[in-house]
Amino acid sequence: MRRVRPGAAASRGGAGGGAAGGGRAPRAAGEERALSSVTAGERHETPPEDLPRLWHVTLSVSGEPAPLPELRRALEQLAHDHPFLLTSRYAADHAEIRYWEEARDLHDAAAVALRLWGEHRRTAGLPAWEIVGLEVIDRETYHQRVAEGYGPPPASRVGVQPF
Repeated sequence: MRRVRPGAAASRGGAGGGAAGGGRAPRAAGEERALSSVTAGERHETPPEDLPRLWHVTLSVSGEPAPLPELRRALEQLAHDHPFLLTSRYAADHAEIRYWEEARDLHDAAAVALRLWGEHRRTAGLPAWEIVGLEVIDRETYHQRVAEGYGPPPASRVGVQPF
């Protein structure tokens, strides 16, 4: 299948093409045609709401106690599988994962976060814990909280750490 601009098929002999078919007159060889969909000097810009943004995600999980060495290894594997993972803190029966997600809006970032544990559970060897908390905030809110001293501290110790 060949993709063409709207109206271009008619000028190339497609259905209704040529002057006889009610379309544009055929161009002479080498004749340039101005684009009708974009005015000269005009730029197409993606609406701001459609551009991806950065979201700070904190995912909390908990469940039956798991052996700490196995849990640490599983969280390290998750960090390897999900390269944007900032920190993981853990105890025998709960863990907290913090990372940045790039998404169009909060709904998309939250949807990805809610799938993270389940989708990586088998490949990383994570325990069958449930998600008990989720916070998704935009980049500006994150930095505002940190600047005001009441938000999560910046991740200074990146990696997997015990609580």
